[in-house]
Amino acid sequence: MQTIINIANTVFKPLIDMGAAPIMLVVLTIIAWIVGVKFTRALEGGIRLAISITAISAVMNILTSSFSAALQQFVTNTGIELNITDVGWAPLATITWGSAYTLYFLLVTIVVNIVMLFIKKTDTLDVDIFNVWHLAITGLFCKFMGASLLVTTLLIIFIAVLKIINSDLMKPTFNDLLDAPDDNPMTTTHMNYMMNPIVMVFDNIIAKLFPGLDKHDFDSAKLNSKIGFWGSKFAIGVYLGLFIGILSRQSIKETLSLAFTAALCLELFSVIGQWFIESVEPLSQGIADFATKKLGGRKFNIGLDWPFIAGRSEMWAAANILAPIMLFLAMILPGNKVLPLGGIIAMGLTPALLVVTRGKIIRMVIIGIFMLPIFLWSGTLIAPYATEAAKAVGAFPEGLSSQALITHSTLEGPIEKFLAYFVGQANIGNAKMILFAILAIAVYLGLFMWYRKQMLKRNEEYKKNIQK
Repeated sequence: MQTIINIANTVFKPLIDMGAAPIMLVVLTIIAWIVGVKFTRALEGGIRLAISITAISAVMNILTSSFSAALQQFVTNTGIELNITDVGWAPLATITWGSAYTLYFLLVTIVVNIVMLFIKKTDTLDVDIFNVWHLAITGLFCKFMGASLLVTTLLIIFIAVLKIINSDLMKPTFNDLLDAPDDNPMTTTHMNYMMNPIVMVFDNIIAKLFPGLDKHDFDSAKLNSKIGFWGSKFAIGVYLGLFIGILSRQSIKETLSLAFTAALCLELFSVIGQWFIESVEPLSQGIADFATKKLGGRKFNIGLDWPFIAGRSEMWAAANILAPIMLFLAMILPGNKVLPLGGIIAMGLTPALLVVTRGKIIRMVIIGIFMLPIFLWSGTLIAPYATEAAKAVGAFPEGLSSQALITHSTLEGPIEKFLAYFVGQANIGNAKMILFAILAIAVYLGLFMWYRKQMLKRNEEYKKNIQK
């Protein structure tokens, strides 16, 4: 297996040396063409992806160069050592796709999905190719912590199987949230929904301790409408810039500059993020068409990126409320070294909150407060890997000191990062970590199986309601 990777690295090294954007231009175009997408359409997707990667790097350079000095002064003035820079999800995606192993992990997940379809253990075809990087970065971190490629592959397969099973479990809930018919094909295998089991534990606790809480719930659409601009990404960026500027004792001019720069960058993160999604649409459609032909026209669900559910206002209301709470938690949370910036809008968490609570906004906020520390600790944990990997592929932000660390504060799959840490450490012979790894995997699997039973009960209720 290592020989295969070594050969791949030798063959692709000239391309890798060109940088992340050219790599993904070539890779996406070729793969889409192979699965039957018209070459010009495949090339369009590749160019869009290259532009997206270039754009996000430019925005991150603006953000990090603008905030670097102020953040250093912030640490000095407050004594709070939040010295890991939160660069958001897109730079981490660039870093991950810059590794030759990511293509290998992509192949593994495709094979797993196809096998599960053929043996009828799932009805979901995962076409969300781009977001395989969320699982790939877990594997890369596992290797970084000491795991062999074989052990890392087994971990990837284990998580991939559960992700695909989860996509089937969530399908009726998506129909309910979207008010869609039963034959609606949309579901997702996105890593952010792997938080569902833990969210459901908190949801059940709230239901038992506070049975009347939902009577006080409110209309999130009206809340978002009332907040308006003051809860937007623009406004949150301004708040962050003013906060850092004041505590780092910048001049009025410098403080306002930080505020407007942060507002610009947070908004552009969202805009450019949509470019990423659009860039892989040709490939996703090509794979769907290819699978339909090869599977004899069998009907199945389509695993898309999570934003098909983004129209639900509860997600954005919860994100707006949780953003300042996360900033406060970051300053008082023991073991956290990350100042939330690129990930302040917690899209790694709020979709799971929406699905499990089915849009009960008070529950979403309460559970979110308990979940945010997991993300901050995970972001702190992976920072050494993210930094080293960024430097290796030439994606380290230019505005930062060479000694600085980078991460993403709300990166999807935080629990899986801890699993990767324990498995990696166990693989190098650490006796304590072997025990921790076994225990962690057992708890993770046990919790998922409990969650599966709860979701199957929920889905039976949906089925009875449809029959009525």
